[in-house]
Order: sequence, then C-alpha cells, then structure tokens
Amino acid sequence: MTTGFQHLHSFLAYLALLGLTISFFYGMVGAFSGREFTEKDRKFALFGLIPIHIQLLVGIILYFVSPLGLANLSGAAMADSMSRLYALEHPLINIIAVGVITVGYSRAKKLTDSRNRFRSIYMFYGVGLVLILSRIPWTAWLN
Repeated sequence: MTTGFQHLHSFLAYLALLGLTISFFYGMVGAFSGREFTEKDRKFALFGLIPIHIQLLVGIILYFVSPLGLANLSGAAMADSMSRLYALEHPLINIIAVGVITVGYSRAKKLTDSRNRFRSIYMFYGVGLVLILSRIPWTAWLN
C-alpha cells in the first residue's frame, strides 16, 4: 500500500507543479496585459489549486502510512538531514504552501479590480511554488 501511495504522490507531483506553474504564468500575463478578469481566468486559477489540494490529501495519507513519515519523527531522525526532510520539513512547508495558494485564490475571488485579482493569483501562487520547490526531495524524486 505504501509503495502505491508513493508512486501516486510522485505522479501527482508532476501534475500539481504543471498546473501551478501554468496558473502562475497565466496570472502574471493577465496582470501585466491589463485585461479583464473573466470566468475563464478563474478556471485557470483552479487549474493550479485543485491538483495541489489532491496532492496534499495523498501526501497526508502517505505521511501516516509510510515508515518515512510520522513513524520516523524522533530525535534521532532530526540529526539526519534526509530523515528530517521526509518527517518534518517536506510536510510542514508544503502544508504552508498549500495554505498560501488557497489564500491567493480566495483573495482573488473577493477582489473587484481585475489587475489586483491577477496579481493575487500570481504572487501567492508564486510564493507557494517557491516553497514547494524548496522542499522536494530531488534526489529521490528524479531517480
């Protein structure tokens, strides 16, 4: 079961990063072009939000069933950088990143000025993207 969730989590990471990156650049282009924020633009923002939330749910399940997650959270694991990454840094920073992205989307829905709506999406999604990229276990993921 753990192996299946690890593969699903790794596969969804590609979709989540792709959706988040596309939404980030789409929001940036919209803000700098000065066009109106439409329903299509809101759906592009969802294209980044939904896969990130699905990825979070799979990651939370994996955290509790994997021996690298909650079971590895101890003082000895904090001395090893890779164990600390899996048990603490990766989950914590990515939960914060999903929160930032969600705030950006919610804020964009409430704003009325189109430029500010686009700006909310690209700024918050950009911060979330940087946070996520900073805590990906690159050595394990790219193998």
